[in-house]
Amino acid sequence: MKKFVPDLICQSVFTIDLDKLKERQISGLLVDIDNTLVPWGEPEMEEAFVAWVRQAQHRGFKICLVSNAKQNRAQSFAALLGIPAVGMALKPLGRAFRKGMVLLGLEPQQVAVIGDQLFTDVFGGNRLGLYTVLINPLSKNELESTKLMRRIEHWILEKMVRRGEISRKHVQIRQGRGSDE
Repeated sequence: MKKFVPDLICQSVFTIDLDKLKERQISGLLVDIDNTLVPWGEPEMEEAFVAWVRQAQHRGFKICLVSNAKQNRAQSFAALLGIPAVGMALKPLGRAFRKGMVLLGLEPQQVAVIGDQLFTDVFGGNRLGLYTVLINPLSKNELESTKLMRRIEHWILEKMVRRGEISRKHVQIRQGRGSDE
């Protein structure tokens, strides 16, 4: 169960305290695309998310997109942002996370994974010893299989609360009823 416990739970990328990541010696971010930076299936990224990536870069973070989306979708957003990407990642398998670290030239202890799914982003990152940040999905529009996994994810998060691995506040943040500020 420990491999599913995120290091941090936030409402969105906008509420991630980048200074705290820096304090942890994190200098690289492997960021999911769909429902993390762009609502699932949408062809364009909102300017606010582009600005967030630019702000993180300005603060010294190296960023690579790591997505289960098709390669051309991942590369399209990477080109917009001027950063590398790994598409068809097959998360939670480690290959894409390792490739992202190579593209950034960083070691596991220097890298955080940011994504909206416990079973792909968090589990995959934790398996490699990366710092993991779980955020709320941007949209409820998702694949049916993802919707099913969300129900299982909720059950696991509740179990984590009962075990004292995360706080009730974190589940409330995940349900959009709490604040991480």
